[in-house]
Amino acid sequence: MPRRSPEPVYTTAIGLGRALFAAWRLKRRATGLENLPATGGAVLAMTHFGYLEFALVEWQVWLHNRRRVRFLATKRAFDKPVVGALLRGMKHIEVDMAAGGAAYAQAVEALRRGELIGVFPEAGVSSSFTVRELKSGAVRLAAEAGVPVIPVAVWGGQRLLTKNRTIRMRHRVGVEVDFAFGRPLAVLPGDSPADATAALRTELQQLADALQRDYPVDGTGQWWQPRHLGGTAPTPDEAAAADAARAARRAAETSATESSASSPASRAPRR
Repeated sequence: MPRRSPEPVYTTAIGLGRALFAAWRLKRRATGLENLPATGGAVLAMTHFGYLEFALVEWQVWLHNRRRVRFLATKRAFDKPVVGALLRGMKHIEVDMAAGGAAYAQAVEALRRGELIGVFPEAGVSSSFTVRELKSGAVRLAAEAGVPVIPVAVWGGQRLLTKNRTIRMRHRVGVEVDFAFGRPLAVLPGDSPADATAALRTELQQLADALQRDYPVDGTGQWWQPRHLGGTAPTPDEAAAADAARAARRAAETSATESSASSPASRAPRR
């Protein structure tokens, strides 16, 4: 295994994560680990069924070959005092949604240096626990940097922390989290981003299907199981409608806040 320069913040964060997962007594299974390169850049394109996939994938990759994954994270996360300091110390990449070009260029440069870049091409948690439509950023990064895309499916992580669900601490103990690392997908500069993204989505769904099929816990009637497999999770259409309604509410709230801030009354001097 090649020697890598020490990164105390990353090593400490991995240690804290391992301690937490050990306290929860998480079980772990992984397939396709041979698809993780020991050296060189690659884009890890992951399913997004819960909020801890980034930490779980970091954990699994670290255990396998001690490689570090740099994730693209929102500016909102970087703006939080403690979380932001941790993200910077781990050399994750800040994404400003209003001007994402800088983050894109930084990610391409990191890939060319031989880094692993982690992305969630669904751009949000899928509450149906099926793979949503993907953004094309993962394949475009890979094509520009000349590196492969490695599809990664995670199953079981949604039972720890996910959208629209309060999970009691005792229900996190002993959960199994399974990983599937797919074969690297080559994306050439001249390839259609739409076609490459569609192929990536198909591969991610197939990997997720296999993990769900082989999962050792029966999900029939469970909130964390997709509806088509006998669970009570929202269907993809129901989840999409709920996401659209949530986005509309947030847009209305933002508009109302901006209108209030720009009103003459808000600018009048207080006596």
